[in-house]
Amino acid sequence: MADVEVVNVFTCGNAGGNPCPVVADAVGLAPAAMQDIARRHGHESGFILPAEDDAHDFRFRFFVPNHEMEMCAHATIGALWVLAKHGTLPASPVRIATASGSVTGFVSTAENGTVSVAITQPAGRAMPLSSEQAGDVLSALGVGREDLTGLPLHNAVTSRVKTLVPMRDPERLHALVADPAAVEAVCRRIGSTGLYPYAVVDGGARVFEARQFPRASGYPEDAATGIAAAALAFGLLRDRALAADDRPIRVYQGRAMGRLSEITVRLGFAGDRAIGCLLGGAVAPTPGLPPAVTEDGRP
Repeated sequence: MADVEVVNVFTCGNAGGNPCPVVADAVGLAPAAMQDIARRHGHESGFILPAEDDAHDFRFRFFVPNHEMEMCAHATIGALWVLAKHGTLPASPVRIATASGSVTGFVSTAENGTVSVAITQPAGRAMPLSSEQAGDVLSALGVGREDLTGLPLHNAVTSRVKTLVPMRDPERLHALVADPAAVEAVCRRIGSTGLYPYAVVDGGARVFEARQFPRASGYPEDAATGIAAAALAFGLLRDRALAADDRPIRVYQGRAMGRLSEITVRLGFAGDRAIGCLLGGAVAPTPGLPPAVTEDGRP
């Protein structure tokens, strides 16, 4: 029976974050069993497997209650943190194979034992929605155009497509009440895996708030979504709402759920061309749980 270690990823002040079940040794675990673990815990779950080639150190698989995912940033960060705590990581950087492509992880441990993790994401693309598509998105979120800024709605992607919705202020963002059925329907029509409304908190300091309503993960909202934060950075860059430099971007998510999370994005450039980004955040064990539990919840 697989050992499942639950950690919180992208915590803020050692609280909040997105809960992430991790199986450090998923050898012999069938996909149906992996999905069952995600269903039992109700969260995206990460599964660590041996690499299948010499170009990688590990292979990671990711499941939500309803299906397998090609990539999950917070589960990747959580899995690397667990491996580091177990002392089973090779020297940093770590090369990871995922269904969406290769990811590089950078893991460092401070003298006090604190483990820091950041992972790569490729250069993103952002495509404005048509007027009809934008109207459908706003209907699913129950808002009107008067609730938005002047920026366009985008489908943006590094690993998975997210729909960026520029809310006028954080208050309107946190007042959103999305219809899960309508979110799923519109996401399928426009080729998105989730709606990501966001608001500017401090443009000069590059601080934003956001929420994530997934297409069909088995729950209505995410407390932290790293690949959506990465997509947001590239969408803002495309709209010239963000200066083309590598100063950190901070995205706070989960406030409306009572699980405030903090995601850091740092864009990378070759000259004036964005070539990718680093996603980082803090990780902490889940309070009240032992370091590892079995898939049926027993120590």
